[in-house]
Amino acid sequence: MAELHVELVAADRKVWSGEATIVVARTTDGDTGIQPGHTPVLGVLESGPVTIRQADGTTIVAAVHGGFISFANNELSLLAEIVELADEIDVARAERALERAGAEKDAAAERRADTRLRAAGVGH
Repeated sequence: MAELHVELVAADRKVWSGEATIVVARTTDGDTGIQPGHTPVLGVLESGPVTIRQADGTTIVAAVHGGFISFANNELSLLAEIVELADEIDVARAERALERAGAEKDAAAERRADTRLRAAGVGH
């Protein structure tokens, strides 16, 4: 099965690097799925979950908050301001942040908390 090389990088660290069969990320143009052989892409990432599916069927999910996506020659770079892998997310803390943001009418904070919860697999 054909694969693409993926680099998921936050401003402060390299979060994940490896091979994948498909990556789905939210851009300003909507959700974008990248598979091997895709046409070149350069775009702006929106806050949202990024899903990376590996050839063995395992899936990596991360909450991504802003940044850029670049794909060419079967190499995908996701460069984000903040990245949190699903297993790093404190669900209880994210739920409290979502409640607080809603009460304070802070749309940006609400979006970040919701992204964390969706990446962690908790629907809201």
